[in-house]
Amino acid sequence: METLLQIFNTDLLVATVRLSTPITLAAIGATICERSGIVNIAMEGMMIVGAFFGLIGAMFTGNPWIGLVLAVIAGGIFSLLHAFATVSLHLDHTVSGAVLNILAFGVVRYLMVMFFGHPGTTDPIQFSLKNFQWAIPGLSKIPVLGPIFFNQTPIIYFSFILVIFFTFFLKKTKLGLHIKAAGEHPLALETIGVSVYRMRYIGVLISGMMAGLAGAYLSIENAVSFTEGMSGGKGFIAMAAMISGGWTPVGAFIASLFFGFADALQVRLQIAVNLPIPSELFIILPYVLTVAAVAGLVKRSRPPKADGTDFMIERPE
Repeated sequence: METLLQIFNTDLLVATVRLSTPITLAAIGATICERSGIVNIAMEGMMIVGAFFGLIGAMFTGNPWIGLVLAVIAGGIFSLLHAFATVSLHLDHTVSGAVLNILAFGVVRYLMVMFFGHPGTTDPIQFSLKNFQWAIPGLSKIPVLGPIFFNQTPIIYFSFILVIFFTFFLKKTKLGLHIKAAGEHPLALETIGVSVYRMRYIGVLISGMMAGLAGAYLSIENAVSFTEGMSGGKGFIAMAAMISGGWTPVGAFIASLFFGFADALQVRLQIAVNLPIPSELFIILPYVLTVAAVAGLVKRSRPPKADGTDFMIERPE
């Protein structure tokens, strides 16, 4: 019983929210992207780019907020390569995403050597967004819920807001409805005079900016340094969260919490369980649950009808 109380307590739930945040942000971005009709498996690479440039911005300016903005911009710019390849050049979405993941890791490694003289890990930054943990007066004192949702850091609060914002965006705004139409009935959208190309570019751009924000969380709010490969597959887990969540922001958020819980649980199990069990068995727990969740829910989830399909405007000779 004592061991169970050491594992299943409020600290576990707080860790769940914190570990799920980068997955939530990337999953929402992937949702918007695929709603526009573009499959984006390059979320992992975009997160790495955002994490690196966020750290660079915070380190060289001494201001983590500038690093945050630079991470979002860098993720957005990098995502435009995917938009150009898939929308303008009509390349296969999966191939483009895989190439961009490889490119991101290669470029970041080169920049690490150029800026710091070595690959691997940078020195920690002194001023990070972790220093800006805000306890919301009154609400943070609520038992259990207070520490979980109302005593967090800036990007975590921002992720809560973005779940609500993008849910409203897709359902109630003209731009959001046009993005959804680009992924459901692109020909009908083009017929009424709205560019499918433009909507898909916007969808991919939003996904890149969200992935950049997720990367900034990893480097300047959570780890306060940059390490090559620090995304640790979270971009792919975000894709699983998007699918498990039925291609909706709220569903993606709930699924991300599930994966964050699995990650937090494996950490606490390693500490609390005093058995001769290899630590690797605990580490793979989130990934095993990811596969299980996708396998169990993918048949029940319906992707946008035109997701992953090319759209080319027929121009008269």
